[in-house]
Amino acid sequence: MTIHRLTLIASIAALGVATTGCAGYRESRGYILDEQLSQAVAVGTDNKTSVERTLGRPTFTGQFSDNEWYYVSRETSTFAFRNPRVREQSVLRIRFDAAGNVAAVERTGAEKIASIDPYGRTTPTLGRRKSFFEEFFGNIGTVGGVGPGQGGAPGQ
Repeated sequence: MTIHRLTLIASIAALGVATTGCAGYRESRGYILDEQLSQAVAVGTDNKTSVERTLGRPTFTGQFSDNEWYYVSRETSTFAFRNPRVREQSVLRIRFDAAGNVAAVERTGAEKIASIDPYGRTTPTLGRRKSFFEEFFGNIGTVGGVGPGQGGAPGQ
C-alpha cells in the first residue's frame, strides 16, 4: 500500500468516528397518553377519583384552582449539538366543577407552543427612559425626605 492510500483510509476512518457523535435521537417526556383511556373520560359521568384511577395523577394542576388537571406529553428530536425540536405535543386538560365532576375535556397539540425570542442583553420595559445622568442625579434631595406612605405627622 502506498502512503497516500493509507492516509486516505485513516482520514475516512477518522471522519467516520467524528460523525458518530452527530447522530440524532428522539426523546419522549411527560405523560404517555393512551388514546383509548383518554377517550373514556366522559363529561358529567366521571369525577376526580375515577379520572385518577383511569389516567393516573396529572402532570400538573391549575395554578389558581385544583379543579383543572393537565396531562402533558412531548416528543422531541435532536441532531448533533442543536437545540431540541418539538415533533409532537399533546395536552389533555380536564376541568372539574365545584362538586368534583368532569365539566370539560379539551385536547390541544403543538399549535399552542409559544416561541419566545430573547432581545439581546436588555429587557424592554414600559415607562419613561432615563439617561445615565438622570438616573444618577435624579434622587438628589429625596434622601431623608418624608414622602407618601413613609410616616410622619400630617402637614410636615
